[in-house]
Amino acid sequence: MGADTSNRDKNPDDWTTGDEPMTGAQASYLKTLSEEAGESFDDGLTKAEASKRIDALQDKTGRGK
Repeated sequence: MGADTSNRDKNPDDWTTGDEPMTGAQASYLKTLSEEAGESFDDGLTKAEASKRIDALQDKTGRGK
């Protein structure tokens, strides 16, 4: 693919802080992606869940490529 995956070297499931609430930046970006994809925004996700959701919505919307 050639995409920069340096920030994805570690699986979100392996993050030591992955079970903490998502960051403000994650929430903001996820809300934007959710709106673009026409999907609901869940503000109760953990950092790890938010990261996976962002990846999925980036694929769906074509962002982050």
